[in-house]
Amino acid sequence: MKIDEYQAKEIFTQYNIPTPQEILCKTPQEVKQASRKIGKKVVVKAQVKVGGRGKAGGVKLANNPQEAEEVGKQILGMEIKGLKVQKVLVSEAVEIKSESYVGFTNDRSSKKIVCMASPAGGVDIEEVAKETPDKIYKILVDPLKGGLHDFQARNLAFKLYDDVKSVRQTVSILKALYKAYIGTDASLVEINPLVENGEGKLIALDAKFNFDDNALYRHPEIAKMREVLPAEKVEREAKEKGLSYIKLDGFIGCMVNGAGLAMAAMDMIKLFGGNPANFLDIGGSSNPKKVINAMKILLNDDNVQVVMINIFGGITRCDDVANGLMEAFDALKINLPVVIRLTGTNEKEGLEILKQNKELILANSMQDAAKKAIELANK
Repeated sequence: MKIDEYQAKEIFTQYNIPTPQEILCKTPQEVKQASRKIGKKVVVKAQVKVGGRGKAGGVKLANNPQEAEEVGKQILGMEIKGLKVQKVLVSEAVEIKSESYVGFTNDRSSKKIVCMASPAGGVDIEEVAKETPDKIYKILVDPLKGGLHDFQARNLAFKLYDDVKSVRQTVSILKALYKAYIGTDASLVEINPLVENGEGKLIALDAKFNFDDNALYRHPEIAKMREVLPAEKVEREAKEKGLSYIKLDGFIGCMVNGAGLAMAAMDMIKLFGGNPANFLDIGGSSNPKKVINAMKILLNDDNVQVVMINIFGGITRCDDVANGLMEAFDALKINLPVVIRLTGTNEKEGLEILKQNKELILANSMQDAAKKAIELANK
């Protein structure tokens, strides 16, 4: 689960992490009033759950309330990576002497928490990791051995600042950030940038939280913050119907039984130059209704140009999948090419059923299916 910046900063305040004076607004008039209340230059920031807001024009400086109102008109209603901006955060403009990055997340390989820090804050940390990995410093934190120790926090702080006062502030913020990470069952928490203002005070200028969905039952106050995005809504509806679905950015809709086979199918598509539009696992049951529901999801994705179905019948019977697919063709208006590879339990029976529909393109292997799907998508 992801939340907006203003929500993340509400949590920061609970853990005494310093943030700027800010007011959430939903109309240009509210932006003007907020600017007047803050009483100085302000920054108007779009509240959407994606990165790159600044590059997209979703973060703008305003010198007075009138400018703030105009900026509010520009940002409110705009789209950033497909998400419409419905709220903005009006924040006091902060004089910036330096920018850094700090964050915590899970490290699966060590089964510990990793604390990351970088003096190259204010930009995408992924780009820093790619272009200048030597500017990212990491320490592993064992929650079973006391969590983040003072000496660990100090070691990281000295990687960011030479001044002792700044180091002490950084240690305090890192300790508080760790408590927030543990206390909320977060899977990721970041401050980017952590800035030093003209008076030498460190302030969290931006904030990011991701939470473990499996732990939300312990945090009803955080669960209330959830705003379901369109893609998340589809994923939740798919889960309710016994399907595992994750939307991606490609153009080949995938329907597979089994998570491992689904990953292999996606890899095969990428290998031959295609791009999968989703991960969709119908599971190991022999329920034709699942095939219909899965097909509906794929057809509702405007990016899907061709559907590739990859079924290996172990527990799942190929004839049941074939019947489900035939029912889907009867019940739905399918105007996309459908490539299917069917093998395993009751394979012959399943193929005989599918041959009744001349619109289906049969493939004799996963490799053949991927190639045919890509060829059809490129027509």
